[in-house]
Amino acid sequence: MTKKKSDSYIPDWVPENPSDAFATKVVKGISPSLNKNTNTQSKKRTHLKTEDYVDGVLKNDRTVLARTITLIESNSPAHYEKSQEVLKELLPHSGNSVRIGITGFPGAGKSTLIETLGLYLIDKGHKVAVLAIDPSSTITKGSILGDKTRMERLSREKNCFIRPSPSEGTLGGVARKSRETMLVCEAAGFDVILVETVGVGQSEVTVRSMVDFFLLVMIAGAGDELQGIKKGVIELADALLINKADGDNKPRALGTQAEFSMALKYIAPATKDWQTNAYICSALTGEGIENIWNVITKFKEHTKSTGAFDSRRKNQSLEWAYSLIEEQIKKSFYNNPDIIKSLPKIQKDILSGKILPTAAAEVLLGIYKK
Repeated sequence: MTKKKSDSYIPDWVPENPSDAFATKVVKGISPSLNKNTNTQSKKRTHLKTEDYVDGVLKNDRTVLARTITLIESNSPAHYEKSQEVLKELLPHSGNSVRIGITGFPGAGKSTLIETLGLYLIDKGHKVAVLAIDPSSTITKGSILGDKTRMERLSREKNCFIRPSPSEGTLGGVARKSRETMLVCEAAGFDVILVETVGVGQSEVTVRSMVDFFLLVMIAGAGDELQGIKKGVIELADALLINKADGDNKPRALGTQAEFSMALKYIAPATKDWQTNAYICSALTGEGIENIWNVITKFKEHTKSTGAFDSRRKNQSLEWAYSLIEEQIKKSFYNNPDIIKSLPKIQKDILSGKILPTAAAEVLLGIYKK
């Protein structure tokens, strides 16, 4: 029982004449009512047809562009079919860009370099798209690269578009989505595509397979550079760029440049009839940015004249097709109902040593082929 006083209710455990010692009271509530003018249903997004996606991208409508990329990144089978329809229509409008892969170990200043280079290119009249290949996102389910907050000035430019890495799937799946995103950006009128990746693992090989020019970013004073970078990564590069060549660090950067220039003479170039060289720059001050862009421009002109540019793109398309076949076969295999049913027991037998992995694979393939 509660003691009524006006429109307030005092709980039973509060003594008589509590003064200010007890501030507790229960205030009479108001009957709930529905404002008839309030729309309680959330506003649904407009459903886009294939032609809506295509027209929006070709007009460089940023909202439609972002929705098209989201469609591509979706794991829904229905979205996959729709995205392929859109890409088929956009394909004739793509390919008119220079695709630049940028890699380097964490701390090399890739994000600052991309922002400085991007701002320089926009000032020269180019339209720049920044994409990211982030293999760690396949483990953490989150993207650490292509973060707009790390390229704040560049992200505010109307002629720039920044897209983080797709956040789920295998590296191959991330690469497929990034390739298709690249085509969409080209169809939207972006003539320079910058693809960023972290400098570890298989990601460099993946990015090399989708770009025209591959840039390896280094810094001086990080230990023995020649031993710290795998030879295989250097062999993928069309140019090495020693960043942070400013202030007291510039002499060391020049020394590192000389070391790499000597080493590169004994390494086969990544592109036929092109000599990979080392350069220096400061992404902080902008010194050397114009020079590295001139190198990229010269590379494009040279490879266009020799036929290497178009040949590489054709081979990349072929490799892409093969990787898609592998991806689809793998997906079909693991989605097969009989495989889903049989796999747990066979996995258990492999772990217990009852069956060899090779024999287990043969059994599973036999089940799949039935």
